[in-house]
Amino acid sequence: MAGQGNNQESKARPGQRRMAQWTRDYARLPGIPDEYIGPDGAPRAAWSRFFDAFAALSPVDIERRFASADRHLREAGVTYRAPGETADRLWPLSHLPLIIDEADWQQLSTGIAQRAQLLEMVLRDLYGEGRLIADGAVPAAAIAGSNEYLRAVCGVKPPGGRYLHFYAADVGRGPDGRWWVLNDRTQAPSGAGYALENRLVLSRAFSNLYKSMNVERVAPFFEAFRDSLRASADRDEPRIGLLTPGAFSETFFEHATLARYLGFLLVEGDDLAVSGDRIHIRTVAGLKRLDVLLRRVDSNFLDPLELDASSHLGVPGLIDVLRKDGVVVANMPGSGVLEARALLGFLPSLCRRLLSENLIMPHIATWWCGQKSAREEVLSRLEDFAIEGAYGRAVPGFSRHGPVLAGELSPADRDRLRQAITDRGIDYVGQELVRLSTTPVWEQGRITPRPFVLRVFAAATPQGWTILPGGFCRIAEQPDARAVSMGDGARSADVWIVSDKAVSASTLLPAAEAVRIRRIAGVVPSRAADNLFWLGRYLERAEATLRLIRALGTPMRDPVKGSSTALPSVERIQRLLVTWGATSQATRTNPARVVAEALQSPDKFGSALSLAKSAQRTASSLRERLSPDAWQIITEMVERLALQVDDDDSVVSAAELTLQELASLAGLAQENMNRAAGWRFLDMGRRVERAINTARFARQFAYDEAGEEDLDVLLTLVDCQITYRSRYLVGPALAPVRDLAVLDPYNPRSVAFQVATLNDHIAALPSLKEHGLIERPQRLTVALQATLTTAEAATLDVKTLFALEQDLLNLADAIGLHYFPHGPNASRPEKLTGLA
Repeated sequence: MAGQGNNQESKARPGQRRMAQWTRDYARLPGIPDEYIGPDGAPRAAWSRFFDAFAALSPVDIERRFASADRHLREAGVTYRAPGETADRLWPLSHLPLIIDEADWQQLSTGIAQRAQLLEMVLRDLYGEGRLIADGAVPAAAIAGSNEYLRAVCGVKPPGGRYLHFYAADVGRGPDGRWWVLNDRTQAPSGAGYALENRLVLSRAFSNLYKSMNVERVAPFFEAFRDSLRASADRDEPRIGLLTPGAFSETFFEHATLARYLGFLLVEGDDLAVSGDRIHIRTVAGLKRLDVLLRRVDSNFLDPLELDASSHLGVPGLIDVLRKDGVVVANMPGSGVLEARALLGFLPSLCRRLLSENLIMPHIATWWCGQKSAREEVLSRLEDFAIEGAYGRAVPGFSRHGPVLAGELSPADRDRLRQAITDRGIDYVGQELVRLSTTPVWEQGRITPRPFVLRVFAAATPQGWTILPGGFCRIAEQPDARAVSMGDGARSADVWIVSDKAVSASTLLPAAEAVRIRRIAGVVPSRAADNLFWLGRYLERAEATLRLIRALGTPMRDPVKGSSTALPSVERIQRLLVTWGATSQATRTNPARVVAEALQSPDKFGSALSLAKSAQRTASSLRERLSPDAWQIITEMVERLALQVDDDDSVVSAAELTLQELASLAGLAQENMNRAAGWRFLDMGRRVERAINTARFARQFAYDEAGEEDLDVLLTLVDCQITYRSRYLVGPALAPVRDLAVLDPYNPRSVAFQVATLNDHIAALPSLKEHGLIERPQRLTVALQATLTTAEAATLDVKTLFALEQDLLNLADAIGLHYFPHGPNASRPEKLTGLA
């Protein structure tokens, strides 16, 4: 019989043998409950279904799909920033999902919904009647010790009727296989945007497997959340903003993802202003009313007038607007008080008091050392506890974030911790040490178990709390991790809630009959318009620098053989690169050194690489407004310029390829962007910078004594060689070249063409005053256009070209001052016309 069994296994398909091997490998692990092998020692049914299909894939196909997922993350620029870091990291997605069956999920989601409702009722009492503290159900010190308890909000009824609109809980499996709550997230829960991105990536990489597993869709959750926020406002078509700390936030990519997916405006504190009893957005059309604010800024930073005076992230006067019922804020300021671990031990009794039922989902056994009995319990067996801060991640007196394992401390540190708890127990909690369950991950061609924490999200709706079917899963790198943090080298995983029945496809798009037709996307915040304008300028400035590099690096520009003297045009190109900050010095004998430095010096602010990085930084603040294709081109451009080149041909080749990418980006903007205000500001940035650069090129190479060599360089720089030759049967001559580069309104590279286009853009933008006079940007543009229309090529001497260049610089400044106001300059318009 033994021989027959071995023979049968040898005839099994490769996928079956791999599946059997993975099961045996997992069975050899220590006997802790995990997501693959259940408490009874048998594989869970949902995981068996997954691995039956997964094992049928060949190793080559598996690696190809994993590579596809990694490529999508890289091309889409999915990033995060670990705490304390200044550089973005590529999002670390695990290639295998966390799989939970429908019955298990139903139990988990029921407990999360109950917990969310309980916390909403606790918040309502803490900032309202205060009966829980008055009756002794919660010690006053447990609340007052938290800096998230905001006295400025006490007695303020939340506009929209809710304190919590969005709630999350970090959960894990306990030793008995049940789900346990590790932490409550009531401040501004993060991770939902990354969960969405995880789903997009993995469902694409394993599309057939994803469909066959009947995975619950996440779109209905986000639709319900969006509709709930819309319904909380006091008008039918509210304007909803997502408040972000800005591009330097650790999770800014997620903020942009959610804003784009939900159709919200991504705003920063500087984008908002109080006017009357309302919050308004500073836009290129003046101040526009904001009805709902989904915040991703911590409460204490929301209003420097009444909360943290040093904050630059909030809106002065926001709390007073809340008192006057002028804006819905989700979640209400002060809701973060419920994240304090000091409250965990009181939740079971609060649940019985407020909901008349037992808490469905237990949390880690927690002792708040602010109470004598709990403090004595913790001190009596200190080595058995994980000590955490009662009101934050850090443990007072210890520099590290996260829990302190008393049993692993040195005797001196343990005594110091014991004394600190004795002296001021209010700042500490002791928690039971719980081993986390494991989930399968793919490492070096095999399945490996790793501990995980699952963040489950709940959204308040008129019908009750709805739970995101899935969540944000974080996986530890170490097999025995008890606290998982992305900053500690963890990875993330998609979460599949699988059903035995087919699930209906869903989308965030509303039904056709429910859509009110509109042709304008909405208002453009001044900050976004400012960034679009400067994105266009940086890209055009990079293009001009690359054209200079290509002109200088072309063999025909080299010094005459046997001569140490460079051609005059070569010297002029080099001086221009020095003036622009692209290189530090010009050299007569070795232009190649100048070209290489101007192309990719990270230390020169005017080098092509530095300008491309500036464009990338600016674009990162516009992630919700840029297409994935546009972001991919910008990223590839930076990566290309960062590659070291060794010879002249490589420099010229890199410059030419980057110019092609810039042309592709310009084509995307022209063909794919809606012709509203956002596109206009991007194009205005390109036009004004091109006009300035062309005027400067003309001044340098079309001077009164310019020879054929200089004029030929100018035609190359403004990309007009073919046009000139098709018009004139003679070599470059001064007057025709000047006319083509500066005055020709039909040449899309001329100064006149840029000014005419700028005039059209400005005329289509909103007017902010009702006096009927044209405003300064348009006045300057009209004057410039008139000058260029009436000018003659013969009169364009160096002095005239320099004056033209200065007028263009003044126009660029006038556009910024007029459309991108900050502080008191952001006044309410008297009358609006044109696109908003």
